[in-house]
Amino acid sequence: MTTIDAVRQRAEADARTYGYYLNPDPQFLQSLLEGLKQNEERYSYPSCPCRLSSGKFEIDRDVICPCDYRDLDVQQYGACYCGLYVRKDVYEGKTVLQPVPERRPVEKQAKAYSAPAATKTEAQAVPEAKKKLWYCKQCGYVVYRDEPPYVCPICKAKRELFGEINTRIDFSG
Repeated sequence: MTTIDAVRQRAEADARTYGYYLNPDPQFLQSLLEGLKQNEERYSYPSCPCRLSSGKFEIDRDVICPCDYRDLDVQQYGACYCGLYVRKDVYEGKTVLQPVPERRPVEKQAKAYSAPAATKTEAQAVPEAKKKLWYCKQCGYVVYRDEPPYVCPICKAKRELFGEINTRIDFSG
């Protein structure tokens, strides 16, 4: 079972790595951490507490915390969509948090709403999606998923700088 302390430590470590801070409001932060913990216990992965999750890993992949949209949101609005991660100016109270618009494509939101609830076993199952290998043309980072990330987690290059690696991989063993 995941503990709140473990969830907090993971979020703090991630925030430090990327130069972010956790939300300075202790009660609000606690509610977000509890939501992450609850989702991790429910689905076996920490999906965003601010979005509806389907319980199916492949559908929710883009909203597993930290979500694919966090970096652009923090850069542009000072915080991620749920407000867990914030910029330094927001953390120090120099900038007031404004609402962050939803970046998650409507198609992905619809999949989360229409997907039947998954059991914990289904959530842990390895999905059989048609994934591709993508590489960052700027730093060489490689990721295996259905589409490139919005921002490279290594060098922060935008999605447009990712290219597809055209190869066939057989994971059937």
